Amino acid sequence: MPLARVLSCALIGLDGELIEVEVDVSRGQVSFTVVGLGDTAVQEARERIRSAIKNSGAQFPFNRKITVNLAPADLRKEGPGYDLPMAVGILVASEQLVADLDRAVFIGELSLDGRVRHTHGVLPMVAVARDHGATRVFVPEDDASEAALVDDIEVVPVHDLAQLIEHFSGRQQIEAFDRSTAPQNGSQAGTQALDFSYIKGQEHVKRALEVAAAGGHNVLMMGPPGAGKTLLARAMPSILPAMANDEALEITKIYSIAGLLPSETPLVRERPFRAPHHTISHAGLVGGGRVPRPGEITLSHRGVLFLDELPEFGHAVLEVLRQPLEDRLVTISRAQGTLTFPANFMLVSAMNPCPCGYFGDSGRQCTCSDGTVARYQKRISGPLLDRIDIFVEVPRIDFEKLSAIEDAEGSQQVRGRVEAARSLQTTRFSDNGLTCNAEMTPVEVREFCQSQLDDGAQSLLRLAMNQLSFSARSFHRILKLSRTIADLDASSGIESRHLAEALQYRQRHLTA
Repeated sequence: MPLARVLSCALIGLDGELIEVEVDVSRGQVSFTVVGLGDTAVQEARERIRSAIKNSGAQFPFNRKITVNLAPADLRKEGPGYDLPMAVGILVASEQLVADLDRAVFIGELSLDGRVRHTHGVLPMVAVARDHGATRVFVPEDDASEAALVDDIEVVPVHDLAQLIEHFSGRQQIEAFDRSTAPQNGSQAGTQALDFSYIKGQEHVKRALEVAAAGGHNVLMMGPPGAGKTLLARAMPSILPAMANDEALEITKIYSIAGLLPSETPLVRERPFRAPHHTISHAGLVGGGRVPRPGEITLSHRGVLFLDELPEFGHAVLEVLRQPLEDRLVTISRAQGTLTFPANFMLVSAMNPCPCGYFGDSGRQCTCSDGTVARYQKRISGPLLDRIDIFVEVPRIDFEKLSAIEDAEGSQQVRGRVEAARSLQTTRFSDNGLTCNAEMTPVEVREFCQSQLDDGAQSLLRLAMNQLSFSARSFHRILKLSRTIADLDASSGIESRHLAEALQYRQRHLTA
């Protein structure tokens, strides 16, 4: 009996790797062995494949020695996505199926009745298949619209194994997926965004969030309970600029691997908004596990990571944010290897000023001692605070503003200004691959910020640095923030008023 070779794909972090599934069916001691460093799900495929082949009208070679090798053998294989290529290989090797498998890739999990189930990570696997010269990819029917996001490869949706047997036997061809029928609506990755018009008062906070959205800056809001911090943060996605196609594909790839991509909306078009609870673990936030998986900071890539009640997060959990906030990626090292995940997110955080929440509040007496307030605020380290661009107070809303009938400015108007500012930044950074001002390195800060300060702004910056003792990092962040404010003003240079607004968003101490 012949040896069959079928191509499939593995996921390594956020990237795919082509896998060659070799199947040998021969005489000898009856067995079914899968080698090639497969995990438990791969080993359990033997039982699924037996039942799926039998229930699809074919004959499983029970009286033969079956050996399946997943090559390369030193690469760990995970998940049930190898079921379909192994089943096809067994049918070909046992001479029940004659199929042209040249430049064809198979991905899919089998149920016991032969149906092909949804598989995580189809998008990056189809992309790597195309990059390695594959011209056809056979995927679960539910994943065809996701696979069709990859151009220049024929996508064949498979409902069940019996249908695939009929296809290769020439009795009933499976039509290739028609990309024109794919759903065009996008899915929002995080939550349904609120509109700014629903939020009464807090105009200065809305302005700060507008500046943050325009330049991709990090924000910390502090105020008493019920002042609207969480509501303002959840309205943030409504003013963020629309994603470019390459950004949408990048986010879709991450959510596909994480298993968070709805089948009916295969392309994520809205920026992610993630709001983990403060009990989240270290691995849950930055990613990890025995085999590393993306964490919340990667799931919020190109979007917003909202940390409510910031001091309630564990100290070690918050400290791991320092490197991703600076480098915009996270590297996870395990015994099996090292993986790097993207983490270019905008941090939006909120906190009360003290445990009771009313320190500095004009309407209610704080019951905390000075030492308690200081200890509470020191839960957030200085190095982490130094990586936050905008500090803004969120005070109690008075009755007149809260009871006003007229609507405030809506998110659509704010988003228009944000997108205009981002458009200027896209033009500015067209040669170096940056997307917003917050991503500037010291080289770009010197070119696009320091060189464009007018005399008044230069004097004001010198005075602020001497009197407020800002760190070098704060110096660069103030300049980036000033550049964003100038972009919102459509100004080519940075004037003293732009710098003054940026300085008012910086605070050396959180205490009032």
